[in-house]
Amino acid sequence: MTTIRQRRVGKGTEAAEDQPAEETNVKPDGKIPPDAPGGKLWNILSITVGGIVAISLGFLTSVYVATLHENDLWFSNIKEVEREISFRTECGLYYSYYKQMIQAASIQQGLHGLVYDNKTESVRTINILERMNVYQEVFLSILYRILPIQQYLEPVYFYIYTLFGLQAVYVIALYVTSWLLSGTWLSGLLAACWYITNRVDTTRVEFTIPLRENWALPFFAVQIAAITYLLRTHLQPAQERLTLMAVFIATFLFSLTWQFNQFMMLIQALALFILDCLDMLPTAKVTWLYIIQISGLLLVCFLQFFNSMILGSLLISFNVSVLIARTIQKNLKKGGFLNRLGKLILHVLLVLCLTLLINKFIKKILNLESDEHIFKFLKAKFGFGATRDFDANLYLCEEAFGLLPLNTFSRLSSTLLFYIYGFVLFLLTVAAVIVAFRNLSTVFFSSISGSSQVHLKEKMEEYTVTLKPDAAYSLVHTVLFGCLALSTMRMKYLWTSHMCVFASFGLCSTEVWKLILKCLHLYTSQRTQVIKYSIPIITLLYISFKFWPGIMDELSELREFYDPDTVELMNWIKSNTPNTAVFAGSMQLLAGVKLCTGRTLTNHPHYEDKNLRERTKQIYQIYAKRSPSDVHGILRSFGTDYVILEDSICYERRHSRGCRLRDLLDVANGHIMDGLGENEPDLKPSLYPRFCEEIKKNLPSYTMHFTRVFQNKTFHVYKLAKHK
Repeated sequence: MTTIRQRRVGKGTEAAEDQPAEETNVKPDGKIPPDAPGGKLWNILSITVGGIVAISLGFLTSVYVATLHENDLWFSNIKEVEREISFRTECGLYYSYYKQMIQAASIQQGLHGLVYDNKTESVRTINILERMNVYQEVFLSILYRILPIQQYLEPVYFYIYTLFGLQAVYVIALYVTSWLLSGTWLSGLLAACWYITNRVDTTRVEFTIPLRENWALPFFAVQIAAITYLLRTHLQPAQERLTLMAVFIATFLFSLTWQFNQFMMLIQALALFILDCLDMLPTAKVTWLYIIQISGLLLVCFLQFFNSMILGSLLISFNVSVLIARTIQKNLKKGGFLNRLGKLILHVLLVLCLTLLINKFIKKILNLESDEHIFKFLKAKFGFGATRDFDANLYLCEEAFGLLPLNTFSRLSSTLLFYIYGFVLFLLTVAAVIVAFRNLSTVFFSSISGSSQVHLKEKMEEYTVTLKPDAAYSLVHTVLFGCLALSTMRMKYLWTSHMCVFASFGLCSTEVWKLILKCLHLYTSQRTQVIKYSIPIITLLYISFKFWPGIMDELSELREFYDPDTVELMNWIKSNTPNTAVFAGSMQLLAGVKLCTGRTLTNHPHYEDKNLRERTKQIYQIYAKRSPSDVHGILRSFGTDYVILEDSICYERRHSRGCRLRDLLDVANGHIMDGLGENEPDLKPSLYPRFCEEIKKNLPSYTMHFTRVFQNKTFHVYKLAKHK
């Protein structure tokens, strides 16, 4: 297993908002309007300073994570094979295609090798560009080949520096989103600082560099920033068109770089749908966003050789259903409260039914089963019946797909982020409920006459100010992605980064503090401005004094990559097996085998293919209770020449009973699990001992099929006999 050991070392300014011009030179709250003398200069100065701060923070963040990566592994000093092993599991698989493109005789030959790949899955030729989201590796490899940098920069550094550079884009996008929401770049500064100080919960780029989400999330943040700007009022037509273009480009890049893009954008589409139904967003802009999502996904589908999983996505079915339902129900936003509520319920049911029908129809036509494991996992996770499905249980037993641990909130609270986030979330949720009720209650107001109606409208108008369309979208976005993060820990990075934006926006928002002070009968314009700037500054000072020493200690801590057993295995494979040899083993290890040795694999960690999932379950019989002849026959059916057994899997202790890989295989095969504990009544004892344990005894029934050719403390490699 890969480990890290200690290295042995020798010796307040505001941005202009799109507000209507005032006739006087001073607004009622004491601000200088943009068109007043000095107003434009002040706004230009504010935007310039805020922009410089944003770029500086982005650059510092990328340097910070790059330094952590170097200090953790001593990346500049270790061997090439050790660098490649450090790209664990699926990260190594993705990076292998970058390496393959770099080493190809020409760009054309490299692309041909990806389109007609016969080394990733033995006895099969697959199209890597269709199956996986690796266009970023293709683009980077081409860029590296055509730029005159080969003499100065190794390919691996060009790759990782690009990913660390995207972290700068990520932080700048979060900064800009918070700035747009609050109107002051101080909010962006606070969001960026929270992102950095909560790094453990906001990113994992420094130790999972090639992971798809590290490519995609910066573009998702850019898309959210563009949507936030699009939802502002009083945009000029040219501004709106440019913003829509920015949204489309960011959506396209996000979709191109991550296979789970459709599920993230489905949540985003649900947020838009909820707000549109409650009349809290302009319908025309929401329609454009639906169309952008569909067109971006279809363009990616085209580039991925008409990937059927994209065509059968719930996102396309949902967005099309919304557009159809809106055409059918043209008077959705007219009428009294009960009338509108009834129409709204009917609209939701219509969209839901249309979505299911369209999606079922598409999947039936395309015979699509690539994503069925995700729905099996969700069904089992949320208690809609127990399952013995191997793939679903494989996900259920992984900590990353479990509930968000409670210690996450204690870490987020230590920087005050979670406390402030909770406060702002509560306040804006109350405001959203009031605004939604008001939007649905047009007749309710007409039934009230005289001063009561005027007073009620004025009271509710106070809440309208605190929930502009961009703030409303940010609220529903953070609630929905928060639910996703709470249910699935791996998705917390989508929530925690936006949590930084949302909390900083609330702390620096004039409207939020104005509402609070009015409720406390303490409102004055001057007091609002003082609180708006003083509390964020105090928070920044607290964060700096508390966490700066820890960050400096972290940057000074030097470690070293140390995994001698895996290095020995990879070197042995390269030196003692033919280039055409086919290897079987665990998905995680085989990704490293492909990257480090270039040998052919039987299976790999990119799990979004039904045939591959079935193949992996068959390969994993090496850890089940099966006869040696059965295992040999299975492995040879996939062209296997060598099989790698790992003690860490065969004698696994990381998971509890019932979640160990061998337990999942036993249950799927109908066998009783090892160890003390209950078993389901219909499970029966196996006729054979566990293969990975018994093969080490060198019994004749095993040696006639398998010959051990390599072993160390972690791995055992067996060569398969080629019987006729």
